This record gives sequence, structure tokens and C-alpha cells, in this order.
Amino acid sequence: MKYKFYGWETAIVKPINNTYQSIHSPRDLYDALSEIWCAETCAPRIRKKWTSENKTLGQCSITAFLAQDIFGGKVYGILRDGGNYHCYNVIGNCVFDLTSEQFGNEKLVYENNSEQFREIHFAKEEKLLRYEFLKKALAEYLKYSQPQSCQL
Repeated sequence: MKYKFYGWETAIVKPINNTYQSIHSPRDLYDALSEIWCAETCAPRIRKKWTSENKTLGQCSITAFLAQDIFGGKVYGILRDGGNYHCYNVIGNCVFDLTSEQFGNEKLVYENNSEQFREIHFAKEEKLLRYEFLKKALAEYLKYSQPQSCQL
């Protein structure tokens, strides 16, 4: 299967824990999250632009920190116009961005970016709530193999 997210070809890192038993790689995580991402998990500032055709829109930080929970490594951010950061994961030499397809054909630069920290991102309560919802929804989805109703 061919994926659209950046780094999918080399995203073969293993989980650092057994929290999500059926997630064996970032590709597995992407597959599961593709069933869970929704308008309510999208960043509020761009929520009106979210569609089921662009599920990764506004999901970057909560997704990157969830991937960090599962696979370890660090989260980095690409500074965007307006001062926001687009977050992605780095584990050793493996760089992947589960939400890169939201940018279409735009080429993002995954080098020399600043590390991002959950304490700063999650200082925004709405972002922490979206992260916690996504984490819970993933556990529920994997438990029942069906998405949880998308309501925070």
C-alpha cells in the first residue's frame, strides 16, 4: 500500500511500549487515525476548512505527540506563516509526518527546525483536550475496531 504522508517509506520504527497492541508502525497508527480524525479534533482556528477529504488538516501537534507516546523520539515544528508550528516526528534517523498531506503539493522542509514540547503546546487547554480525546478514541477504536463518536 502506498501512503501520502511524508516519510511513509522509511517509517518502520517500532513502539516503545505495549499500550496500543495492534499499532506496530507509524503506518498502522496512520491507518487507525484515518478512521478517528474529525472536525472536532481539528485545530479550532481552521476547523471550518476541515473535510473528510482532508482529514489531517489541523491535526499535527496532537498527532505528533500521540506518535511520540507510542514510538518515542522527538517532535519538531516547521514555522508557518502566522507564527504557528507544523509538528512532525523524528526517531533516530527516521523522520515522518503523519499529517503532511494537508498541505497538498507544498514541499515542507524537515531540517533545522526547533524541537517542540508538549508542555508548551498543551498549555492551551483546547489542544490538551483534543489530544486526550484523540488518545482515548484510538484506544476505543483499537478495542472495538470502530471509531468512537466524534464529540469532545
